[in-house]
Amino acid sequence: MTTATVPPEPPTQRRFTVDEYERMVEAGVLPDEENVELLDGRIYRMSPIGSAHAACVDRLTRLLVRRVGEDAIVRIQSPIVLPPTSEPEPDVALLTPRPDGYAERHPRPGEVLLVVEVADTSLDFDRETKLPLYARAGTPEYWVVALRDKQVHVFRTPEGEQYTTHETYGPDDEVVARTLPALDPVPVKRILGE
Repeated sequence: MTTATVPPEPPTQRRFTVDEYERMVEAGVLPDEENVELLDGRIYRMSPIGSAHAACVDRLTRLLVRRVGEDAIVRIQSPIVLPPTSEPEPDVALLTPRPDGYAERHPRPGEVLLVVEVADTSLDFDRETKLPLYARAGTPEYWVVALRDKQVHVFRTPEGEQYTTHETYGPDDEVVARTLPALDPVPVKRILGE
């Protein structure tokens, strides 16, 4: 009698769903002090936020809160859910208002109007890893503030895992969130702190 041997399979990567990730957070598997995000089923340890990064997020917060008023919720460094395998924590997100202010659950695609990531050392990561996730989820507008280059990259019109438009703004320009037409233009130099 001959027994067939099954050839060994190569190792495969185990990706997590948002539900599994949230259960790990609740169970304390991922310590609170560890800054992590679930992106495309993978858990990434994010770099600590430096002072230039934090100051830029503070400037964006002040600028956007004043401009959006009651037309949107400005969410800072908090989760948004991109089912089934991503739960990023963008530096800034503008959300469709809800009566509960998202107390019952994190925002989902269709409720996210604009996402902003501030890149001090993470420009490539924000463009190569996070951009496809936001595009795939249909996030209509994605800004990346490149602190070292003194630029704001604006991506609009998601299609598949990319955006069909990409514009770059410098310190002398103003950027407009097209998802909120009533929003006044934001001077890039104010975002950059110049």
